[in-house]
Amino acid sequence: MRRSILVTGGTRGIGRAIVEKFAEQGFDIFTCARNGEDLASLGRYLQERFPKILVNTFVADLSVKEEVLRFAEQVKAKFIPDVLVHNTGIFLPGALHDEAEGNLEFLMQTNVYSAYRLTRAFAKELMQRKSGHIFSIGSIAGITAYPNGGSYSVSKWAMLGMTKCFREEFKSHQIKVTSILPGATLTDAWAGVDLPAERFVAAQDVADMVFATYNLSPQAVVEEVIIRPQLGDI
Repeated sequence: MRRSILVTGGTRGIGRAIVEKFAEQGFDIFTCARNGEDLASLGRYLQERFPKILVNTFVADLSVKEEVLRFAEQVKAKFIPDVLVHNTGIFLPGALHDEAEGNLEFLMQTNVYSAYRLTRAFAKELMQRKSGHIFSIGSIAGITAYPNGGSYSVSKWAMLGMTKCFREEFKSHQIKVTSILPGATLTDAWAGVDLPAERFVAAQDVADMVFATYNLSPQAVVEEVIIRPQLGDI
């Protein structure tokens, strides 16, 4: 039986690592990003390395409601995924009291509302099927306030709260819901920082944890996972 995974923002960083991890295990892939060239490159790589799987890529800006809904319909026309990973997100630094006007709205649209809308788009089908696993890629900024975290931290606190609510709503329908809360992870977001790679969590570590969590028995679920650099936060 074919299995499939939908990962938003799957061309780079944590999303890319999750896509590759599940592709290695034979999952068909659905992913989206704003950059069509990055998606095409990912698609070619996956098809060359894993020729037996189906790879479906879509250009979409998930900060825009209409594009989230269009993306969901494009996926639903093919499959209802077994795994849904909300990975799309953006970081904008700043203090709440003087950050750029519009930061909060943009970060909430991108980091929270995209996951809210996409989950709702698949909810009926997942509940009817009585299976599925939803992952939210949050951040330790969603459990710890940082002086320069600003609206990013607000959005990640909201993401964690929303994920907890979906967990309660879906558990009686045999749908698992998990929050993944990574600390500083070596992705493009940290480009230019003068620190060794060993000081960060590797994106592959996050992907491995998502896959391990997915593979628990049907009667068990990991609700939250916190992954920090061994030497602590940066």
